Amino acid sequence: MSTSMRPTTDNGPQPAPDQGEDPADALLLPVPDDDGAPFWEYAARRELRVQACAACGEPRFPPRPCCPHCQSFDHRWRRMSGRGRIWSYVVPHPPLLPAYAAQAPYTVVVVELADAPRIRLAGNLVTAPDAALNSVDPGRIRIGAAVKVAFHEQAPGVTVPRWLLERP
Repeated sequence: MSTSMRPTTDNGPQPAPDQGEDPADALLLPVPDDDGAPFWEYAARRELRVQACAACGEPRFPPRPCCPHCQSFDHRWRRMSGRGRIWSYVVPHPPLLPAYAAQAPYTVVVVELADAPRIRLAGNLVTAPDAALNSVDPGRIRIGAAVKVAFHEQAPGVTVPRWLLERP
């Protein structure tokens, strides 16, 4: 769903080609499946939504056809406040792809959503929606720090959630 990347013929991740750039220098892009496509459609509208069971109300992520709690196939997309806290993080050294190496060190956070604490989303921690991946000093990051979502158009038609510290 939301964490898969553009596949190659050998089913490995592939950088998304950017206009005029070498594909090896491009950042990876999500490749939505049928269950996760609405997540990305809402992100493009600058809304953070997660799938929730229409029968028992439990939110679930990643999106899937059946509720793991009550086995219902009915669902809806619940709007989230976009607030959460850093549950975990990593500062990649060294990055695997050239486009990421140019921005190292940068931070990848796992955010526990305030409105759905069992839901955790991964993303980059940045100082502004369109800031470079390395815009936050890794020394400032703390587990439990309050964050809010921001949206960044990573490529034409592809908007991804990023995270900003509530107290910069």
